[in-house]
Amino acid sequence: MRALFDLPAAYRPSDDDRASPVPPLEAVLCDFSNTLFRMVPTDTWLARIAADTGRALDDPAAVLAQLEAAAAEPEVIAAQEGRDLDVEAHRRAMLAWFARVPWLAGIEEAARERVVAEDSWVPYADTGSFLRALAGRGVPVGVVSDIGWDIRGHARAAGLEDLVGTWVLSCEEGREKPAPELFRTACERLGVAPRRTLMVGDNPRRDGGAVAAGLRAFVLAGEQRERERGLGDVLALVSARA
Repeated sequence: MRALFDLPAAYRPSDDDRASPVPPLEAVLCDFSNTLFRMVPTDTWLARIAADTGRALDDPAAVLAQLEAAAAEPEVIAAQEGRDLDVEAHRRAMLAWFARVPWLAGIEEAARERVVAEDSWVPYADTGSFLRALAGRGVPVGVVSDIGWDIRGHARAAGLEDLVGTWVLSCEEGREKPAPELFRTACERLGVAPRRTLMVGDNPRRDGGAVAAGLRAFVLAGEQRERERGLGDVLALVSARA
């Protein structure tokens, strides 16, 4: 039976689902950027570009200001639209941005390569313990990410790839969150019911959109963290699988 003010959703619980107790959470999906991993600091990124190209980096703060100014230009903003839908779109978007930065002129491709390099993304201090705790409980984990390249290499470099059961990436699926198909695809690949799955992320609109697919959502504070992310709080919500 539907209620008068039911909101449109990709998932419709059955009458039995509505009447039964809320099931325990037995699987976890996670966002990648600013949830499990973060990019290295910008000055580190710039220093690595300088080392790769031989370009002198005398004033990193000035280059950061150039990057921020370029990111606000209408042409650059327009170029970012849909950048995570495939690898080439992401590459074009990055090059369009970096081409507007004087210090990066002529070395845009090297800058982009440093964005996606395996060592340019590192796990938060509590990511490994969080994923291992879930594995110890027999709780399957998937990553659902809006991203423009294959991020498995970052997890592999950190020794964490085997703790993730499936990777659902926008650049491989041709869709971005909050498309419900992404969350449901991850659940199907893990062999878990959406109603028994929790999505963890930092973006209320994109990651919180999992609720329209029948999942529950845990939204972390959007602040840019440098050490622990607060992932331990999620463990109290998830049951061990039998």
